[in-house]
Amino acid sequence: MTETGSSDGRVLFDVDRDARVATITLNNPAQRNSYDKPMRDDLARFLDEVVDDDDITVVLLRGEGGVFSTGANMNNAYGWYGEKSEGEAAATKVDRKARPSQRRRLIVDRKTFEFYHNFMGFPKVTVGEINGFALGGGFEMALMCDISVIARDTKLGMPATRFLGPALGSLHMFFHRLGPVMARRLLLTGDIVEASALEHLGIFTETCDKEVVTARARYWAEKVGKMPADGVTIAKEAFRMVEQNQAYQGEEVASYMFHAYATNLQFSPGEFNFVKTRAEHGTKEAFRLRDEHFHVEEPELR
Repeated sequence: MTETGSSDGRVLFDVDRDARVATITLNNPAQRNSYDKPMRDDLARFLDEVVDDDDITVVLLRGEGGVFSTGANMNNAYGWYGEKSEGEAAATKVDRKARPSQRRRLIVDRKTFEFYHNFMGFPKVTVGEINGFALGGGFEMALMCDISVIARDTKLGMPATRFLGPALGSLHMFFHRLGPVMARRLLLTGDIVEASALEHLGIFTETCDKEVVTARARYWAEKVGKMPADGVTIAKEAFRMVEQNQAYQGEEVASYMFHAYATNLQFSPGEFNFVKTRAEHGTKEAFRLRDEHFHVEEPELR
């Protein structure tokens, strides 16, 4: 087995050539394996290595510390859009913390959703070891995996919709894999649900107790690793063609376009503005105030 990783150790990569399985581990447990742009770029780089290695059939994606991923790190939301060049800053005299232009958002989001598009159409088999939390981009990757093993108590959802609105990227994937009813519920409310509540829908390959998730995910990875590599790759391309023809027409444009528009919202009085609240009170307090704002007592059922 060969092991390597990113320069800062936040993404780990190892290969078991006997089993023909590569394992990519998000290794940022102090922040529940949320990822910033450098982490996402490292993840993409390791995935490219798997594509180019004919001796690997399967990639197992997991998170360290009993958590899959809580998605994109929002401590610096605008940091995803990069810094202005010196010439641009001098010409516009715009505060570097000001909201990026819509054109900048469209360009960056187009590149961002290339990652998710490439992961969904990945030519090798992807197996997800999902536990703890799979939120935001972590939830998207969990849904995109070909085979996914998930702990029943895993928290799932798109909480960012509570401060960005429901028109986020990958809408096509949510509707196709969750179904329109569940997709609308999660995207229109920002609800976080446990995997056990979705077990009857058959969204994930296997739902089990958290103690056995790692062993079960490895079992599925090794099982697929015994398949003829060429046959698996051909099957993956066939699956991709069917999905594109049946469900994802126009998805490359829709994903980044709607996300870019949704992240440039104007907030009316009484609506919760997470970015402004975080700037005034800090990230931890902003999350507390967000949850307090969106809490609604459910009526008792009789």
